[in-house]
Amino acid sequence: MKLHDISMMIHNGMPVYKDKPEKKPHIRRTRTLGDGANESYLGMESHTGTHMDAFYHMLNAGKKMHEMPLEKCMGEAIVLDFTHVRGPITEKELSKKSIGKTAIARNSIILIKTWTKPMKKFDFGFTFLEKTGAAYLAKKGVRAVGIDQLGIERGQPGHETHGILFRKGIAVFEGLELSSIRQGSYFFIGLPLKIKDGDGAPARCVLVEGFGK
Repeated sequence: MKLHDISMMIHNGMPVYKDKPEKKPHIRRTRTLGDGANESYLGMESHTGTHMDAFYHMLNAGKKMHEMPLEKCMGEAIVLDFTHVRGPITEKELSKKSIGKTAIARNSIILIKTWTKPMKKFDFGFTFLEKTGAAYLAKKGVRAVGIDQLGIERGQPGHETHGILFRKGIAVFEGLELSSIRQGSYFFIGLPLKIKDGDGAPARCVLVEGFGK
């Protein structure tokens, strides 16, 4: 059994969505050992780095972060390699992958790999899950969808991908680090912070290779 850490490193200069200053974390030392202990202040936006979206993020009546079922945060996962795609990942692209060992099964967690190296800066033309791809995964009855981009969709009016997934109770993880992960089957664990009334929260995500063997 092997563990893979698929979380981004949190630091002051990390890449953030659309390079927005308000999304950058702020970390500063508040005490040192001379004061008795090393302690720091961390301030960051709820959708910075590796994080989980609450359904409330896009649905007014959706579950908030403290209400999100933990069952959505772990389970059998399939990493699908789309590093060859630039732009939208559609139903057609997903259906091509859903064969043999990478067949998309009901209640599985689908993780979309688009980077071959760790993200160094935000890509304004990033690869994303298009609405037909989201509808395809919803029809398959998946449990959650994750992507190694800082957003799961780009330039779609009304945030259609989020809406399609959330209305079917499908959780979304963004900002994963999958560049060194091979396509295939794993066990996913991604536990978000329990933030009252939150619309999203940072998560430490890992993949277990060879789970149960």
